[in-house]
Amino acid sequence: ERPAFRTVRILVTGGSGLLGKAIEHVVTKQGGARDGEEWIFLSSKDANLTDLAQTRAIFEKHRPTHVIHLAAKVGGLYLHMKENLQFWRDNIRINDNVLHTAHEMNINRVVSCLSSCIFPDKTTYPIDETMIHNGPPHESNYGYSYAKRMIDVQNRGYRSQYGRKYTAVIPTNVFGPYDNFNKENGHVLSALINKTHTAKVEGSPLQVWGSGKPLRQFIYSLDIARLIIWVLREYEEVSPIILSVGEDDEISIKEAVEKIAETLEFKGEIVYDTTKSDGQIKKTASNAKLRSLLPDFEFTPFPQALKETCDWFLNNYDIARR
Repeated sequence: ERPAFRTVRILVTGGSGLLGKAIEHVVTKQGGARDGEEWIFLSSKDANLTDLAQTRAIFEKHRPTHVIHLAAKVGGLYLHMKENLQFWRDNIRINDNVLHTAHEMNINRVVSCLSSCIFPDKTTYPIDETMIHNGPPHESNYGYSYAKRMIDVQNRGYRSQYGRKYTAVIPTNVFGPYDNFNKENGHVLSALINKTHTAKVEGSPLQVWGSGKPLRQFIYSLDIARLIIWVLREYEEVSPIILSVGEDDEISIKEAVEKIAETLEFKGEIVYDTTKSDGQIKKTASNAKLRSLLPDFEFTPFPQALKETCDWFLNNYDIARR
């Protein structure tokens, strides 16, 4: 057990994003913090993490004992297709600056966040944690995907060379309050919530990009937040862990669109624009490792999580990122 006088200071990069806000909600509003824990949430306004000097300065200022690294340069499918090099360079810089500064400051525990888009494009399903380097990722966002995969490589280096407990989580498709609801660059579910709301207000048809056929495992941000906190405290491996609902909970974009329309009471026409790219058709992930370690974890049912997200969007329409 830790001596009671040693404060645990947990620094969360990307603290103003979807997952950062979810963790903040869990620790401040749902009693997720433990006694003696101090939580610090950084946003891009506090420091530009692509800059090493700024990264060092913010770490010096807060002197964390633990880090949850969520910060990344992110965008929607179409922005990634245009700017793969920029996504690679920015994310490689951010990750190297955060991990190496943590190491230099003798921080022994860092949990970083990967993404399900890092999975090999050509693979067998379901994908598990041992398979993430088994082939190239989907070409649409290879820059971002390879940069994220390198966190796993770097974590293994810090473990083998210095004995650090640096690891990473791989969430599947996250959604929830505080997401980016931008119609072009937001996460798919949140972009669709915004599009559906606009179509309802304007009395116009709902235009969905792509065929609606791709399958996704959607997971509520507050569930992921609780799981990341568990990983920080309990998970001992360097190898990443997939945080996801089960394979049986995978749904198509079309099913998600219909559920959003029902939740927002949109009664108009839904049109699928098949001239637009679908991205990956599926990227089914296994949560067997998570289940073996945490068999009793209860995920928020999709309809309830979707309703809470839609309610948040409508109640915070003026401040929501869109």
